[in-house]
Amino acid sequence: VSHSTTLSENDYHKFANVYLNSLLEYLEELGDSIDMDGFDVVYSSGVLTLKLGDHGIFVINKQPPNKQVWLSSPVSGPKRYDYEAKTGKWIYARDQHSLEEVINEELSNMLQQKVNWK
Repeated sequence: VSHSTTLSENDYHKFANVYLNSLLEYLEELGDSIDMDGFDVVYSSGVLTLKLGDHGIFVINKQPPNKQVWLSSPVSGPKRYDYEAKTGKWIYARDQHSLEEVINEELSNMLQQKVNWK
């Protein structure tokens, strides 16, 4: 069951924008605190791109027609997340994990330090 389809278009954009801007701020701070060649984070036109040098590239983007946020991970591949109003989280329908859980886990493993966004 997709929860995002019940969102109004305005609410979808509001929640997705707040979420992606929060992630951008966190990743910029993270980048300032670590020493990694090739670390770069850019957010433009609803697409957040995180470059991690030799570790690969994460792309997290808004998908307005579906009212979803999509993740492309160099670790786990592509996933589509729906907004869950009761928790305020973006949830992957197949296994119910949240987008921040996968970001925290995969970045923690890649950077070999605890990443705890949200």
